[in-house]
Amino acid sequence: MNNDRVIINQTEVSALNRFYARVYGFVGLGIGISALVSFLSLTVFQEALLSVLTSGSGRFLVWGLMILEVFLVFSASRAAVRNSRNALPLFIAYSALNGYTLSFILAFYSVGTVTNAFLSATLMFGVMAVVGAVTKRDLSGMARAFYAGLIGIIIASLINMFLGSSGLDFIISIVGVLIFAGLIAYDNQRIRYVFEQTGGHAGQGWVVSLALELYLDFINIFLYLLRIFGSRD
Repeated sequence: MNNDRVIINQTEVSALNRFYARVYGFVGLGIGISALVSFLSLTVFQEALLSVLTSGSGRFLVWGLMILEVFLVFSASRAAVRNSRNALPLFIAYSALNGYTLSFILAFYSVGTVTNAFLSATLMFGVMAVVGAVTKRDLSGMARAFYAGLIGIIIASLINMFLGSSGLDFIISIVGVLIFAGLIAYDNQRIRYVFEQTGGHAGQGWVVSLALELYLDFINIFLYLLRIFGSRD
């Protein structure tokens, strides 16, 4: 009986690892698409990017793209919940569009600053992912506090758009990094919970949904680190 139990446990662990691999395959796909689109916008299509940034209608275009991004995020999330085939194409479309809008931000920072922020975000993401995957403590209570804090920094960011305080912006960025670091751990723990609750038979909708959340965690922690590292750019 003990030998049978060991075999079952080994099988469950192997299945869980495959589930993690599926989720992170989509996370890597999304980040890779965004990075590629941003790189092309900043290099091959640099003149087109500069013309948008310097044109009078550029601001309206950026706002329009941001609204479209919000629409795509909600659409991809709803499709994933319904386990629709459209979930993955919507996730890919959002990743590509987000890569383009990120290029508007990255254009104002040096290559060194962007590289340092990306490497730091990757390292922090990896550490917190491991913490979330192996911890036995339920992080859902902490996650509710993180989401409340996220609403707080969104409000503070909107207020600071009018104040223009560099000190407040720095504090917001620090708090943002801490919040998304915690959400990375929580979302990684959710992967294990979803696997257990579905008996190891979670559909692709769940995979896309979890990947989208982790993708957003990474992008946000990268942007907050970029603001911290690039405060003098």
